[in-house]
Formats: sequence, C-alpha cells, structure tokens
Amino acid sequence: MRVWGPLTAVCLGTFMLLLDVTIVIVALPDMARALHASLSDLQWVVDGYALALAALLMGAGATADILGRRQVHVVGVVLFATASLLCGLASGPDTLVAARALQGVGAAAMLATTLPLLGSVYQGRQRSAALGVWGAVSGAAAAVGPVLGGLLAEGPGWRWIFYVNLPVSVVAVWLTLKAVPESRGPRGMRVDWAGTATFALFAGGTAYAVVRAGEDGWTASATLASFGLAAVALVCFVLAERRAQHPLLDLSLLRRPAFVGVMVGALAFNGVAFGVTPYLSIWMQTLLGMSPVRGGLTLLPMTVAAMVTAVVVGKRLHGVPARLTIGGGLLLIGAGCFCQAVLGAGSDWTALVPGFVLVGMGTGFVAPTVAGAALAAVEPARAGMAGGAVNTVRQLGYALGVAVFGTVVTSRMTDALPHEASHALAGGGAGALRGTFSEHTLRSAFASGLDAALVAAGCVGVVAAALVLALVRPSRASAAGVTESDVPALSEERATPRP
Repeated sequence: MRVWGPLTAVCLGTFMLLLDVTIVIVALPDMARALHASLSDLQWVVDGYALALAALLMGAGATADILGRRQVHVVGVVLFATASLLCGLASGPDTLVAARALQGVGAAAMLATTLPLLGSVYQGRQRSAALGVWGAVSGAAAAVGPVLGGLLAEGPGWRWIFYVNLPVSVVAVWLTLKAVPESRGPRGMRVDWAGTATFALFAGGTAYAVVRAGEDGWTASATLASFGLAAVALVCFVLAERRAQHPLLDLSLLRRPAFVGVMVGALAFNGVAFGVTPYLSIWMQTLLGMSPVRGGLTLLPMTVAAMVTAVVVGKRLHGVPARLTIGGGLLLIGAGCFCQAVLGAGSDWTALVPGFVLVGMGTGFVAPTVAGAALAAVEPARAGMAGGAVNTVRQLGYALGVAVFGTVVTSRMTDALPHEASHALAGGGAGALRGTFSEHTLRSAFASGLDAALVAAGCVGVVAAALVLALVRPSRASAAGVTESDVPALSEERATPRP
C-alpha cells in the first residue's frame, strides 16, 4: 500500500476522467432518443465536458499548488462523482449538458494534480515505472471507452455510463486519503483568477458561436454576438496575463516559433483526429442500424493502430526530431480523414477502415511526443507551464473540433433536407422520416455531411502539419534531453499531465 497505493489512487481518477471523454460517443443516439435531443444538444454533451476541462485545467493546477494537491484532487473526485450522478438522473438535454460541464470542472481538478502528486511521491526508477503505468492506464481509458460505453448502453442503459463512476470514485477518494501524502507548490504563488475567467469565457464563447452558426447561420445576430464576446474575452485574457504576477501563460513564450508550432499541432491533433467521431457513431447507429456495442467495436482499427504505432515510435524512433513525428503524424491523420470522405448512400462502415488505420497511426506518432516537444521548446523552469498549456490546447482542440465539424455536418445536411428533417435525423428519429423521405435520400444527406466534415478535418490536419514542420526546430532545451517524463522532476510549477 505504501509503495503503490498512491499510483493506484491517481490511476483510478485518471482512468475515470479520460474514459468519460470517449465513453459517451456510442451512447449519443440512445441519449437523443430518450431525451429528445437535437444534434446541437449532442454536440454540447461532448463539448460541455471537454470545454470545462480545458478552460480550468491551468487554473486548477495553480489552485492546487496553494491549497494542497491532494485536497484539490479529492474535491475534484467528489465533484466528478456528484456530476456523474446528476448526468445519470438527467431528464432533458439541458440538465445533462449542465451536469457534463460540472463533470469537466471536477476532471480539471483531478487531471491538474495527477503528475505533481506522482512526482512528490516517487523518485528515480520508481518514478519512471509509475509514469509508465500511468501512461498505459491513460491509453487504456481512451481505448476501452467506446466499447465499454456500447456494452453499458446496450445492457443496463446509457445512464449507467455515468453511474459506473460512483463506486470507482468512492474507492479513489478512500485510497487517496489513505495513501497519498499532501504536497504544495513553492510559497508565494497566487491564482491568476482573471486569466482563468477570461480564458474560460473565450473558449466557451467560441464554441457556442460555432454551434449557433450551424443552427442559425454564420451571419445571425446570436452567432456574431458570441464571436464578439469571445474576441473581447481573448483581449482581456492577454491584458490579464501581461499584468499578472503569476500568469497562467507567460505570453513571451508565444514569441518562440517552436513553442507556437507545438501548440498549433496540439490544438489541431485532438480536433482533427477525433472531432468527427461522434457523428460517425450517430450515422452508424441511426442509419446503418448498428447496436452500441458494434458501433464501439468499429473504432478498434484506429485504437489498435495507435497503440502499435506508439510502441514502435517509443522503441525505434527515440531521438527523432519532434517536428517530424508531430508533423508527419498530422499528415497521416489528415490523409486518414481524406480516406474516410468516400461515403455515399450505399456505404457501409467498412469504407472507413483504411482511414481509421491511418488516423490511428498518426495518433501513435503525435500523442507520445507532443508534450515532450512543448517542454523542449522552453527552459526547465517553465516546464510546468508548458505542460499545462499543451494539455489545455489539446482538450480545447477536441471541443472546437466537435463544434466546428458538427456545424459542417449540419450545414451540408440542411442543403439536402429541410431543417426539421435533419433535426429529427440527428436526434435518432430517422424512422419517423422514412414515410416522407426515402432511405436513399436520408443516407445520402448524412453521408454528404460527413464527407464535408472529413474533408475539412483533413485540410486542417495538413495545414497544421505544414506549420509544425516550418516552426518547430531544435532548441537548447531539447539538446539537453528534456522529455515528457521529466515534467515532475523539472518543475513544481503547475505540472499537468498529457490526456
């Protein structure tokens, strides 16, 4: 218990919070039918969690440095469990989205404290072993999420994808209080509340504006007002960071091309690789008639390809410049999106397999190296800040990807079908429309929307790859051998892990 109890406690929390990023994907059609949810509602079920996690991650890390990392971690688990119960009890899409956002707040507190807690407990070889186990658990959570979600949705029902968190949370809290010692950051730290609030407003306003654009159009007053609010929030964030004594992000880092390139790659990575996946799941279950379990299993080619590639990259390509692994990985992901954009009215899920494999291979190149590249772009004293920034933009990229590509799907669908028809189709009501529209028309409309979103994702991936290849160059930090696993040892300053 004394040796591996802290690792077990931290890994339980990590597994839960990362599982909930992907576990909802295959349950979206069942949620839509049960709660009479529209496509935009389903977007927010995914985005509410990811946005709250991204917006509060760096602020939660700073708070934990002051109040105590174990205390903040336990509060995060309790909040996460409470929100999971509320998700399971939700009677409508609005309450589900609100509960998912609350889940994201708890997840931010948990994720921000994970590596600092491990770094305060383990040293030397034990630290390396602990980080290896934690990394394996993180990968496993993403891999089993869709399959476990399918099993629960098809068995006891979609609400159990949230209820299952409750007993795990009880064990995680007990074990954390029993086995994990308290630790804090350097004295004199202050929380950048202004930066945290303005960044959250910027992220939320941007995502809301994109979702509204899918429903009302890009020139609608609500859309333009939301974009305007997001722009004002971004300006206020920049001003707050310039004046803060302990900023969330030192803006001088943005004058370093390598750091900017890594941030661009991290932002694009999660959005391009996974932003269209929820809509593919809706298509497979709503129009192809797949069960939730089978829908989850269709994602296995991507998962297996990612895991195998990551192992090969770790063993064979150690020391290869990050610009090549990240840039090359994004090119593979972009190519995979293009390969998936071949859907038509008569397509089956097997048409996606070649693209899934390419996306998985690209993920295996980018995921293990992107955080280490961020650390190599800064001096060791800024390692914690760089780690927090790269994890934040990854989650933000996923949230914006879901919003942007969902808007593309909706816009293309409404070109082929009336708005009320596309609304019902997205909400799982395709059967009710078959008396008005033919099966061929419905499948053609949805396939057209998916193809447009996949082409857009592919273009973003290629552009991001070009920027990474152009901007990311070796630095003095990389020459010193800074790697992702060094985060806890390099700095006690807001070190946060890679999702």
